[in-house]
Amino acid sequence: MTKILHVSCSPRGEASESYRLSQKIIGFLLKREPAAVLTSRIVGDGAIAPVDEDYAISQQSSGDISQAGSMAQSEELIRELESSDLVVISTPVHNFTIPSGLKVWIDHIVRVRRTFDITPQGKVGLLRDRPIFFAVSSGGRYSGERTRQPDFLTPYLKSVLGIIGLHDLTFFSVQGVAFGPAAVAEARARTGRVLEEYFIPAAIKSLV
Repeated sequence: MTKILHVSCSPRGEASESYRLSQKIIGFLLKREPAAVLTSRIVGDGAIAPVDEDYAISQQSSGDISQAGSMAQSEELIRELESSDLVVISTPVHNFTIPSGLKVWIDHIVRVRRTFDITPQGKVGLLRDRPIFFAVSSGGRYSGERTRQPDFLTPYLKSVLGIIGLHDLTFFSVQGVAFGPAAVAEARARTGRVLEEYFIPAAIKSLV
């Protein structure tokens, strides 16, 4: 049975543009796999605390570290990720990069000797790769012809998730939402077409 993990990272929750986009992506995935089980992990509301002292110490030592506190939370989040077949991450762009909630989630799942090892050749991921779909919203525009701001979100996510073995990343975005309702409608329509191109096979389109 296919398992889908949805990680929601906006402080605005279900009212956010990134959440709205993620629901469209999940809708396409469920059409492919109607029996899939969906698990939701909300991190944008501060429910996950930053890593604590024991966790930080454990990253520098191979000794026995308490399994309470951050370590217990880390293990729960990692197992949740490990058990998934598909992952959808909805996130806004904050100050050109990821929001704090997503950063805390990443700090918990990118863990030495658990999701990656350090070797003489560099860091080696320990997780099985799987498709990761990003639903990104941005007040400004960070890609395309009308780009007006840098993009530190995309390269960072590719790098940090690559460390633990996750390389199959696909990004969808609604950009320019700060420019008013008309700009939002235009961005949504554009992204909707991109989603259809990605998820609907050409053979089915030819019958429509």
